[in-house]
Amino acid sequence: MWDYICMNVGIIGNGNHSKRIQEILIRKKILFTIYKPNNKKYYNKTELDELKKNNIIFIVSPNKTHFNYIKELSKNRYIFCEKTPVSNQIEINKLKKLNNGTIYFNYNFRFSKISEIIKNNYNLGKLIYGNITITHGLALKNDYRSNWRSNKKKCPKGVFEMVSIHWIDFINFHYEIKKIDKPFLLNHSKVGTSYDTSHTKILLKNNGVINIFTSYNTPLSKKILLIFENGIIEQNEENIIIRGPALNLDKNNYFKKPKLIKKFNLKEENDYKISLTKSVDFFLKQSAKKIKFEKKLFNCSVKSNELLFD
Repeated sequence: MWDYICMNVGIIGNGNHSKRIQEILIRKKILFTIYKPNNKKYYNKTELDELKKNNIIFIVSPNKTHFNYIKELSKNRYIFCEKTPVSNQIEINKLKKLNNGTIYFNYNFRFSKISEIIKNNYNLGKLIYGNITITHGLALKNDYRSNWRSNKKKCPKGVFEMVSIHWIDFINFHYEIKKIDKPFLLNHSKVGTSYDTSHTKILLKNNGVINIFTSYNTPLSKKILLIFENGIIEQNEENIIIRGPALNLDKNNYFKKPKLIKKFNLKEENDYKISLTKSVDFFLKQSAKKIKFEKKLFNCSVKSNELLFD
């Protein structure tokens, strides 16, 4: 068991995602203090002095506030910062200079079941094509108008920087991205000033192509199709199916659907909770043991963030 006794934990932000992290810390019997961001200046001097008493900081505030907190608090502290790291290219350039091995960015789909499957590979070979569709009806809720995600000043690219970024990072984490097209962004709901729908295309270093569609203005749907040289991975709200090999013929020498290799039943909500718990767990282990995060992990997170602005 890791030594949590010496951990003084501060959490910046008290929204829904912050509460998920709070639940994880409570289960681990880790005490923490919650700080609510000052929307005008991000923080005042009294709050900043209080924050600096902590040696572990969770930044779970609106994206536009992240860099200011990292800049002020990263020295001599371990920082868990929710994606996306920062909001523009200027901040990215400054962020690169701040890395001291104690800053960790939460792209928690790196710990999801499909990520685990891809690491195994199942002899599927090179990724050739992918289509990722992730949607739900956040913009249809009455409180979306007052939600910071609908405000272009606080969330300039809307659902693209909130949802698509997870899957951009997921692809970049496993397969190096060569180029990302400028996203096609729309505000279908006409609620707020930011974007509730996005589509973009990604070109991989191996010339594979991935399409990502995300929306806050449609029914709940999760459809992931990844086509490899020698098989297929499909995920929906209920399961993940792996098929292969590519060459599968019937008695008349016609192609048949590849054979079922493995099927995993899972609930979307549980998979998300498990992956978030694993991400927090990884961060806490490193922090408790005072182990520096690998530079390549930081660089991958920054690269995923940078792709938002290409």
